[in-house]
Amino acid sequence: MDIEFIYDTVCPWCYIGKRRIEQAVALRPHVDARLVWRPFLLDREMPLNGIDRNDYLVRKFGSEARVRRIYGAIAQAGQSVDIDFAFDRIDRTPNSVDSHRLVRFAQSRDCDVGIVEDLFNEYFIHGLDIGETDVLVEIGVRAGLPPGELKEYLISDDDIDFVYDENNRAHRMGVNGVPAFVFNGRMVISGAQEPQILARMIDAAQATANAA
Repeated sequence: MDIEFIYDTVCPWCYIGKRRIEQAVALRPHVDARLVWRPFLLDREMPLNGIDRNDYLVRKFGSEARVRRIYGAIAQAGQSVDIDFAFDRIDRTPNSVDSHRLVRFAQSRDCDVGIVEDLFNEYFIHGLDIGETDVLVEIGVRAGLPPGELKEYLISDDDIDFVYDENNRAHRMGVNGVPAFVFNGRMVISGAQEPQILARMIDAAQATANAA
């Protein structure tokens, strides 16, 4: 079973959603499930160099007090899946296109699962700017990717259109927020749902496939 995970690398709920879908898959060991990473851009107009994080969030949510409430709730949700968000370490909200391209590059070398986790970890735990090429190369090299080839790829225009096309595809499917999950190309659910709910979606998708 293919489970498409529609996500943005700068979305904290997507980090939580990744952990929860992994838990859901673990609850269904009899199902041969494969996660497929599908890019989504929370802000497709984000400047290439990103934006000061505090300014961006205040502009998006209206006030620093509201930002603190929202991210306090996210941090609490993160604890449920062993994520210790360190939002105070993040200085900039980056453009996420190149981080999605890193995942695309890693997919061709069968090490994409670790790359997605590393991107979330470096951004949300260590506060690194995952919009910077050197940061992305370092993450890729630690996963075993060739540094020269990866850097050449990231400074090129390869797969930029792919990221935007995938974002447009998600919107055409009716996905306007992430994370979202597509089971066997048919059943869609949005939000960082609890593992038990996602496991039931796996059951439903499996039943539908068996009946076909």
